[in-house]
Amino acid sequence: MALNTVIFDMDGLLIDSEPCWQEAGMETLLEFKVTLSQVQYHHTTGLRTREWLDYWFSQFGIGKEGIPAAEAALHRNVIGKIKANAAPMPGVKPIIDFFKTRGFHIGLATSSPLSLVQVVVDKLGIGNCFEAIASAEHLPYGKPHPQVYMDCAEALSVNPLHCLAFEDSFNGLIAAKAARMKCVVVPVNDQAHLPKWGAADLQLGSLLEFTEQHLKQLQ
Repeated sequence: MALNTVIFDMDGLLIDSEPCWQEAGMETLLEFKVTLSQVQYHHTTGLRTREWLDYWFSQFGIGKEGIPAAEAALHRNVIGKIKANAAPMPGVKPIIDFFKTRGFHIGLATSSPLSLVQVVVDKLGIGNCFEAIASAEHLPYGKPHPQVYMDCAEALSVNPLHCLAFEDSFNGLIAAKAARMKCVVVPVNDQAHLPKWGAADLQLGSLLEFTEQHLKQLQ
């Protein structure tokens, strides 16, 4: 089926916010005397905050009653860090323009809360580029469940089979593929060598690398 829609993830793909999320997450867990390795942290990249906390609270035997307060504090912390420090990823505006000029529908599907989405799109000046924005914030399940991608496709009034998703995390990649979309993945450099990215239809080192030839190959 011909592709006519592109749906972007947000954190780590459009904005270099993953260091902010990692720092805020680590600071939260430190309050419970827990320190994660880089491998441990990357294992849960792409999960919603509450699921991320639930996973690590379970792993380290921390009482779940503390999750709501920890989630709220982590969100306040990360929004402040992103406002102050996060920069756009290379190629954000060029990739959006690439699909705009080809008449594609453009959407955003993220695990992050809408309060953060607003901060990011304002910071990057891309708020008017999306016909639909879907957040997994209040869904029963977040990524790797496909619902947020399916919701975005529905809001755009398109068939998921006509959609191309761009992701940076493995959980996001699985969500996009489970929604029956084609997926381009742009993982962080120190994770790019891992064989798991073979589940994607295309792996790139940067959004800047995407070309007309890639689009033809994916069609």
